Amino acid sequence: MQASINGTVVADAPESDLISIEGNYYFPPSALKSEFFSDSATPYNCPWKGDAQYHDVTVGDATHHDAAWSYPHPYPASFERVGRDYSGYVAFDKSMVTVG
Repeated sequence: MQASINGTVVADAPESDLISIEGNYYFPPSALKSEFFSDSATPYNCPWKGDAQYHDVTVGDATHHDAAWSYPHPYPASFERVGRDYSGYVAFDKSMVTVG
């Protein structure tokens, strides 16, 4: 499965390596093309997953602010709900990134 912006692939992994949480596919960190990503300062806390880290995704001259997010250190109790450890896995804002 790939995540892309205007045809540029920013993440790529077999679907079996992804984790689905609340309707979003989370890609393993190894699937990301790191040159497109930078951390955002946007704060967010999910009551059951923990503190999120938002990421800006830059393709060409266009930066897509907060186009991706991850949970670097999710609450351990959330692993049972998700079914496995998803620390550092990255999901994408579907209004900016095509996932499929």
